[in-house]
Amino acid sequence: MGIALFDLDNTLLAGDSDALWSAFMVEQGLVDHDFLEGARRFHDAYNRGDLDIHAWVAYALEPLQGRPADELWRMRERFLLEHILPVVLPAARALVNACRDEGHTTCVITATNAFVATPIGRLFGVDAVLATDLEGDEDAPCNRIKGVPAFREGKVTRVERFLAEQGLADQESCFFSDSHNDLPLLHWVTRPVAVDPDPILQAHAAEHGWPVMTLRQGPLPKRLM
Repeated sequence: MGIALFDLDNTLLAGDSDALWSAFMVEQGLVDHDFLEGARRFHDAYNRGDLDIHAWVAYALEPLQGRPADELWRMRERFLLEHILPVVLPAARALVNACRDEGHTTCVITATNAFVATPIGRLFGVDAVLATDLEGDEDAPCNRIKGVPAFREGKVTRVERFLAEQGLADQESCFFSDSHNDLPLLHWVTRPVAVDPDPILQAHAAEHGWPVMTLRQGPLPKRLM
């Protein structure tokens, strides 16, 4: 028994929820296509490993500011049904379920903001979702980060805090992720696992002898290395 941690975007999902949400806002007429060009620049910075997450959250959620809570909730529900459920990987559900059946506490941890990410994480039936929290409340999220964002070294901080709160600080831990941005947490856990990794993480996993798996080749997880 221990804790099983899962990255969300491009790990449990066959896509990036932030990018999908940006495209959805264009579809809903909240922003124009120029917004996507700005979003792509932030995404490129994420891939390089030099994303300013505070600037990204400010940009990504600015179009939602001042909108009625019931409108935001309806939009998010439609987003989940039309854009997220189609990219939920069956093998990802199988992986989470297997970890739960083994007695592990299960937790999604993601840099994506909590307004978008929390209901997505709950689709997997995990015990907890740790996302980048926002100022304001759930009905009217601000475009400013509250506390430590769940990004890079911040993921370690958030996990340590969560484990201490849950009385799990001495438990074994594993973390499944696709991204080199998650190297701090991958090095922190007892058992790091690269899942459909980006090239940097792929090379790092090979160098350190970490297991590599895919969730994109059928209904069950498949070990590659």
